[in-house]
Amino acid sequence: MTVLIDSRQSILEVAEDMENFINGIVKGVLNYEEWDQNFEISISFVDNQEIQALNKKFRNIDKPTDVLSFPMLEFEDESKDGPEEHFEGEQPLGDIVISVEKAIEQAGEYGHSKEREIAFLLVHGMLHLLGYDHEDGKDEILMFKKQDDILNILKISR
Repeated sequence: MTVLIDSRQSILEVAEDMENFINGIVKGVLNYEEWDQNFEISISFVDNQEIQALNKKFRNIDKPTDVLSFPMLEFEDESKDGPEEHFEGEQPLGDIVISVEKAIEQAGEYGHSKEREIAFLLVHGMLHLLGYDHEDGKDEILMFKKQDDILNILKISR
């Protein structure tokens, strides 16, 4: 498993302890979903201005959001068992982009730490990379239950 971390903002330092935290969350989601760890995931930390531009470009919504996910895998059935094809080496799973500004704002609104909010957004983004989609309603209840389960297993509480 390779987690590529890119920080394009100046609000939160992404030092070794934060990288370890991020890697633990990614690994926790893959373990919970019983996926192997033969994937490459890209995670970018940005400011509101950059995520707003991405949100406008890819979702036609001209406002900042907290997290965007860009899955690389196509799912042909509803099972979410992972890709049918077999690849040598690590397969790109996708990209997650998190607005640190939005994460800090939401942490204040919900009364928990910025680390907890970033963990929540990472879990949420990872589930999108694994094929879940709450936008159409069919996965919403399941996805939110899985988010809570994963955060509890990782002992990341509000």
